[in-house]
Amino acid sequence: MNYRHAYHAGSHIDVFKHAVLVMLLEHLRKKPKGFTVLDTHAGAGRYDLTAIEAQKTGEAADGIGRVIGKEIPTAAAYLDLIRRLNPDGLRTYPGSPAIIAAFLRDDDRLIACDLHEEEAAKLRRAFRGDPRVAVHHRDGYEAIKAFVPPPTRRGLVFIDPPYEKDDRDAWRRVAERMNAGLRKWPGGMFAAWYPLKDRDGIDRIRKAYDRGNPPTLAVEFLRVPIDGVAFAGSGILIANPPFGIDAGLKALGSELLAAFDARNGSISLDWWIPKA
Repeated sequence: MNYRHAYHAGSHIDVFKHAVLVMLLEHLRKKPKGFTVLDTHAGAGRYDLTAIEAQKTGEAADGIGRVIGKEIPTAAAYLDLIRRLNPDGLRTYPGSPAIIAAFLRDDDRLIACDLHEEEAAKLRRAFRGDPRVAVHHRDGYEAIKAFVPPPTRRGLVFIDPPYEKDDRDAWRRVAERMNAGLRKWPGGMFAAWYPLKDRDGIDRIRKAYDRGNPPTLAVEFLRVPIDGVAFAGSGILIANPPFGIDAGLKALGSELLAAFDARNGSISLDWWIPKA
């Protein structure tokens, strides 16, 4: 499985993933104390939806293009951001670092990492002059070891890897890095995204995930049933999820299913490790 950001920017998968990300950021903003977000696989700051990569798949038109004009209460802050970036029609989609930066306050911080030199260079240009954002050209998994816990002691580690088809250990590596990060920062919030064509990959993560980790919730949004071929949807594994987020995630899934007219889709929540 290959999931490269530029080809899928603004897809229905991005809509769900980034709406959940904004939900987590809004939770962090509820308290006045500053927070830090580590974006391990940041990619580019923004994506041109008129570029060859995006046009090749057409997923933005069938994703964010389907919902940008609709009222989705649980995704209101996310959609407002997309609309502000596109006052003259849908042409640009923000990557996760741009979304995170839009919700930072003066005392909040973003550490954005990408192993690809070109992507890191784009990020540096995008955030030049912003003292809240630090860009690192380095392996995002190694960055978990280096940067957690952050000085703020509040925050989020957002893990959004590409799951390369020829990387047989990609899924297990997600679990192992989450395990290691939570050992260093047991009170930190970690959110790992995963695509769903089949259940083989997420089953590998679950098998390797430490049962001694803090409360952990898996939320999955499927626009269509899994068939082993197409990207049916995706999930996000959240360690130390905010209190009461269950209801918000269920509402988000229901509202997105209606907005996409996904009659055969589904939203599911599974507590891998329940709250005590």
